[in-house]
Amino acid sequence: MKTKGAILWGVNEPWSVEEIEIGDPRRGEVQIRMEAAGMCHSDHHLVTGATPLPSFPAMGGHEGSGVITAVGPEVHDLEIGDHVVLSFIPACGTCPACSAGHQNLCDLGMGLLSGLAISDGTYRIQARGQNVIPMCLLGTFSPFMTVHESSVVKIDKDIPFEVAALVGCGVPTGWGSATRVADVQPGESVVIMGIGGVGMSALQGAVASGARQIFAIDPVPWKREQALKFGATHAFESAAAAIEPIIALTDGRMAQKSIITVGEMRGEYIEEALLLTSKAGRCVLTAMGHMADMDVKLNMFLFSMLQKDLQGTIFGGGNARTDVPNLLAMYKSGHLNLDDMITTTYSLEEVNDGYRDMLDGKNIRGVIRYTDADR
Repeated sequence: MKTKGAILWGVNEPWSVEEIEIGDPRRGEVQIRMEAAGMCHSDHHLVTGATPLPSFPAMGGHEGSGVITAVGPEVHDLEIGDHVVLSFIPACGTCPACSAGHQNLCDLGMGLLSGLAISDGTYRIQARGQNVIPMCLLGTFSPFMTVHESSVVKIDKDIPFEVAALVGCGVPTGWGSATRVADVQPGESVVIMGIGGVGMSALQGAVASGARQIFAIDPVPWKREQALKFGATHAFESAAAAIEPIIALTDGRMAQKSIITVGEMRGEYIEEALLLTSKAGRCVLTAMGHMADMDVKLNMFLFSMLQKDLQGTIFGGGNARTDVPNLLAMYKSGHLNLDDMITTTYSLEEVNDGYRDMLDGKNIRGVIRYTDADR
């Protein structure tokens, strides 16, 4: 099938929307007509080289939703016409990690940046006669895709596609970081560093968990305003600006939980967050930095003497097959605000504009909404 896609041909180059060819579904695969794609910061890490690829070209996009249009052999529980969300981490259900309840750490994840299809180790996308590596074996920056069933989650047909696209990565990552990994308890104080799509989802998770005080930290004034609308009790422009107020507001105890959800992780943010974290408190590192960055600023004396906990996480420690439908059920019942997280919608041709807006702090989450003109 010939269609279009947003292709990256090298580090620090713009996304190029051009003709691509997508293969038919093989064993265990489905083909999907994409309706919406979330514009996550993680795709921008491909552009900067922070997440290195073995080769180029690559196709962006790992958040998305659509409708199944074709089904390959040996596909279970999916059929033509199903509405689906793409999970950026596949889950086989049988590897040691999946069997232990850690579907977010499925062994299939080791091939996410290889571009090689799960079913047979070949490529499904070509551009200019070259094999293309799709982001997380997905590549949602195209109006069609062929993908393995282990990356597909069926959803109710009454969910808006642009909303559904968000629960493949950003929303469950942030929500789970607060509710599961940080394990926010009623009455606790929580720091959220970075108010993008993941941070706003973590903020909503802290609200739902009964946090007494939620301190949102972001350098962009508009994002701080939005954080207060979503349930933050206080907002600050930086961790340094937050220290004295948090001391006063917590009687010197600081926040029991802190969650780092910035778009570009740096080593010094660890100590900044830990300074805002209480004795025996937990700091959750959800943000991504450069894969080669090994430098962390950490006061080891205070870290050990105050018995603090630093915990990494991916996908909020969750399981797409349960988290996606559960979060969408909360959305339908009015207990999770996803509509207001979508700041701007774009056409596929406007993908570079969308990422420029993200870097300028204008979006909580931008979404590509596909139309027949894209196909």
